[in-house]
Amino acid sequence: MSTLYARHLAELQRRSEDALARSGYDALAIASGIEKYAFLDDRPYLFQPNPHFKHWLPLTAHPHSWLLIRPGHKPRLVYYQPDDYWHVPPSDPSGEWVAHFEIIVISEPAQARQHMQVDGRLAIIGETDAALEGLQPNNPEALLNLLHYQRACKTEHELEQMRAASRRAAPAHLAARQAFLAGASELEIHRAYLAACGHTDRDLPYTNIVALNEHGAVLHYQYQDAVAPAESRALLIDAGAQVNGYASDITRTWSTGGSAEFDALLAAMEREQLGLVDEVRKGVDYRDIHLSAHRRTARVLRELGIVQGLSEEALVAERVTATFFPHGIGHLLGLQVHDIGGFMADDSGTPSLKPEGHPYLRLTRTLAPGMVVTIEPGLYFIPTLLSKLRATPQGAAVNWQLVERLARFGGVRIEDDVVCRAEGAPENITREAFAALD
Repeated sequence: MSTLYARHLAELQRRSEDALARSGYDALAIASGIEKYAFLDDRPYLFQPNPHFKHWLPLTAHPHSWLLIRPGHKPRLVYYQPDDYWHVPPSDPSGEWVAHFEIIVISEPAQARQHMQVDGRLAIIGETDAALEGLQPNNPEALLNLLHYQRACKTEHELEQMRAASRRAAPAHLAARQAFLAGASELEIHRAYLAACGHTDRDLPYTNIVALNEHGAVLHYQYQDAVAPAESRALLIDAGAQVNGYASDITRTWSTGGSAEFDALLAAMEREQLGLVDEVRKGVDYRDIHLSAHRRTARVLRELGIVQGLSEEALVAERVTATFFPHGIGHLLGLQVHDIGGFMADDSGTPSLKPEGHPYLRLTRTLAPGMVVTIEPGLYFIPTLLSKLRATPQGAAVNWQLVERLARFGGVRIEDDVVCRAEGAPENITREAFAALD
């Protein structure tokens, strides 16, 4: 891994030097970020590091630290290590990354200023709250566009972290399934997931969605009931893991097998999801995959008799599929769950527009080797959207009795993390992580 990491740093240095030259700056400073506190309280929010900082370093719990990137120089890390007995301070710098940095340890945040001085123009990336006297983030748009555009294509080191994040999450998903089948509550399923992946809530890349029955129809269901329902029919769990600051993002839907109709829906969605994964190829416009997902949703609706009398083309054109599949097919994944740069047509920041009528798609770029995307089709029975469909002429084509039966299960979403390769079929790192457990 050390060789991959060294190559990764060399690539980041190359990208940074190019971005500095093209945007008219001489050096780049990156703030790790600061802890923030709740209003009128002394309790901090969970620290979220600047993704530009953890792009270089596997340090995710290190506020008040800084990076200085200069052409032709080893990166300088100003490492904040307070003398603190109220909280556990960062340990001494250790690990394979240490040899690649000039490290200066400070005990007070303000001490960083003297180690970040350069001759010439300094680009400073960070939130405004991280500012020190004489060291205030300016976040140059042209430089950020260059870095964000390139970040979509992962180095081999980054792909290794993301594969590891999937391997960490896969057994936790199976543990959650076992808890569900044993009749556990949402909270108990969540705890089983955490125990299996070795995370606490603080470590997760995003808040787990653990939705039983009708809760699966809430796309970002945010609660975890402590009491199990009288009957557990279906579980939709959207949960990831994190390794060295890189995320996995995986969704699975499970049933108890008590409904042939819902199990047929699960099987159809599994088939179509794998078909969409296979569309992740170099040179493909991701917007086309999203539109393909709507055509496939139409196919499922017709096959299962949920909608009758309308063609697949009509179901898409008249936005019937949008009732059952109201979100985007996926997004970039990496240092952030919804990784930045998804709407850029080029490295100058020219917008790449969403398809008309599809406001929730989070990625509109042409796929390139090294991009990691999620593929997450869903089919849900959302009361507010169904009521609107029912009031339209197209509502007459819906088998509302079947919808009522299926609505007791909430919905289906299946999500994998997929790597676009230079040639041929994509790499499905999620499926490979599950297969390794068999």
